[in-house]
Amino acid sequence: HTTTTNHVAFSYRVVEQQHGRKPELDHIVPLLNSLMESFSSSVPSIIPNPFPELCSPSKSPTLISSLPPTSSAKHLLKVYGEDRHSRSVWVSPGATAREVCHTLVQTAHCSDQENWALLELHPTLGLERCLEDHEVVLEVQATWSLKGDTRLVFCKNYAKYEFFRKPVLFFPESMISDSADVSKGMTSSELIQNLLRSGTCPEIQGFLQVKESSRKSWKKVYFFLRRSGLYCSTKGSSKVSASSRRVRASQDLKILCAESEQTRTCWTSAFRLFKYGKQLQCNYQLSKSSPRILEGKNQTEGKSKSEDSLVAMDFSGKTGGRVIQNPTEAENAEREEGQAWRRREALRCSLPNLNPGARPSSIHRSQPWFHGGVSRKEAQRLIEKQGLVDGMFLVRDSQQHAQCFVLSLCFQLKTKHYLMIPFEDGGRKYFTMDDGLTLFIDLLQLVEFHQINRGILPVCLKHPCVCVAL
Repeated sequence: HTTTTNHVAFSYRVVEQQHGRKPELDHIVPLLNSLMESFSSSVPSIIPNPFPELCSPSKSPTLISSLPPTSSAKHLLKVYGEDRHSRSVWVSPGATAREVCHTLVQTAHCSDQENWALLELHPTLGLERCLEDHEVVLEVQATWSLKGDTRLVFCKNYAKYEFFRKPVLFFPESMISDSADVSKGMTSSELIQNLLRSGTCPEIQGFLQVKESSRKSWKKVYFFLRRSGLYCSTKGSSKVSASSRRVRASQDLKILCAESEQTRTCWTSAFRLFKYGKQLQCNYQLSKSSPRILEGKNQTEGKSKSEDSLVAMDFSGKTGGRVIQNPTEAENAEREEGQAWRRREALRCSLPNLNPGARPSSIHRSQPWFHGGVSRKEAQRLIEKQGLVDGMFLVRDSQQHAQCFVLSLCFQLKTKHYLMIPFEDGGRKYFTMDDGLTLFIDLLQLVEFHQINRGILPVCLKHPCVCVAL
């Protein structure tokens, strides 16, 4: 009630200044009633309980509700970027995670529409979860503790639907259960693809390390996920038998740990399918069809007045400049001019060095995939955070070799590192990754080449790992 008290004190001072005397009680009472009515209307009638499973309605000190107060008005939502700066946006009560991401893409002027996600981050607990595209953001936010430090983070997530594209990589044959479908002659690969198309969760099994809340040590337990639930057995049997026990979340709060990244990814993907099923398939199809349409629409509608006043010119003829009317021709001219400038800059920096301290072109430092002096461990963390998909990459300074760089690349759920060293040939400086067999005038040319050609890499460079700032 601090807010109401402050309002009353402020009103008291205003009345005293206007009338030159203290107001009578009959002036204060209507004012106080009016202020209390406005204060009551601004406070939700139901305070949401972030942990409804811990107490029953009869014993709960607060009223239980998982939904925000029903209102047609928009709500102010605070979202953080990976640079720890925040941005507030107005959202409707029923706004989904996908719609909020689309709003943030527009307000932050992001260069593309695809693979964005909202991360639910619990810093104190050390936990994070990627919101599904169909989840209502305000409903998720209403489950948080009112005194906690939980927040939403706007970031890239290329692996959100990767198991639909490469199911065998995410669900290895060794973890698929001995189901009746396989015994009928259907291979594990065919089984997984049929299940994913129908939105059904594959039945998987395997060992996980378990730590219960009341114990400090870890224990190796055999788990199997069936359509009826999650079961565990200490005997390591692949069959659900009398010795097996069903895991109940309300009674058996456990922390699970996988022995490899592939195992962890398999279990978390299966849990998502078990919980949401067909809805994930719908989200995946929608993510493939919508972004490009929205991107083209926004590029047309989002031009500012200053951009409209600029025109593309062609000065290649002898009669002077001409205005380029064709948009495609203007884009091509812009691209060619940029490439010509880069070639001139690279040539200037690679001429025979009169000054021994001269260095190759530093144009790479302005690229979104360049992360400066981050460590090997930090590079792996950044790639894992944005999704372990084939072709995710970043470039960084080498911490062990002077004037060298490192290409960190994800392939088959693992991060590999390739050294890029300066190489001098004919008095000019280049970069190479194969001991001088292939030379590049700068790192930008090296990256652009490997976005089209594999070279010595196991996969082409596809997704640059970027730091999202709001």
